[in-house]
Amino acid sequence: MLIFSNQLIRGGCKRKGGRKMRCSDIIEKLEQIAPVKYAEEWDNVGFLAGRREKKIKTVFIALDATDEIIEEAVEVGADMILTHHPLIFKPVTRINNDDFIGRRLVRLLQNDICYYAMHTNFDVVAMAQAAADEMGLTDTKVLSVTFDDGNRKEGIGRYGKWKRIQSLSECASYVKEVFRLKSVNVYGDLETPIGTIAICPGSGKSTMKDVVAAGADVLITGDVDHHMGIDLAAQGVCVIDAGHYGLEKIFAPYMKDFLKKEIPSIQIQTAEEKNPFYTI
Repeated sequence: MLIFSNQLIRGGCKRKGGRKMRCSDIIEKLEQIAPVKYAEEWDNVGFLAGRREKKIKTVFIALDATDEIIEEAVEVGADMILTHHPLIFKPVTRINNDDFIGRRLVRLLQNDICYYAMHTNFDVVAMAQAAADEMGLTDTKVLSVTFDDGNRKEGIGRYGKWKRIQSLSECASYVKEVFRLKSVNVYGDLETPIGTIAICPGSGKSTMKDVVAAGADVLITGDVDHHMGIDLAAQGVCVIDAGHYGLEKIFAPYMKDFLKKEIPSIQIQTAEEKNPFYTI
């Protein structure tokens, strides 16, 4: 069960007469939990395709807007797709079915499906804290500050104290259990005692200096390459690579719970939890 931060939930949405929500109404709710201003400059988040006035009955949630996800959304009659990773990163100069981005956009527009993405803005205010809550961390702090307006600091990753000191081996086993993973890659001595944990869903390479400065015993993240793993281990920080998808898959159940609480009148469908690659 994913735990919502108190600062993100402000009470359910009261509905009158059971009318359908407009896409713009749902966007307003999404931007309450993860305002666009928290996104990194290089990112492309927000309302990426469709009609704001579209009446929404069913929202389909997934990590990525792949061909399979879009077809599944079409099959269930979804009016809107919500993903973590944006389908569009670079400027689009033409929309046709000659390439995979254009093909997906055409399919969305053909079926009048609105599309919204919550990426680094969600990472900053919700994803890492949700993962930290799943691990049972206490006294959590922002790992790498990316937003500071003088009143509030937000950023990528969190670090905090674990419920009790355990070995790296036990910590890795707990990560597998909590995030329902078949395997994880571990750097460091398996007997190392773990008391302070840093966690960064997705790719945590940019947080290396901050992890060391925070005095973390281990970094739990994804996309760990050879040099990152051995370099952190050499600086006294163990690493548990749970995979990019392995940690970020919590996006779908998190947003499902949020939307069911905030807008109980709409239907929510989520993509099947499925690793995008095979380990042979």
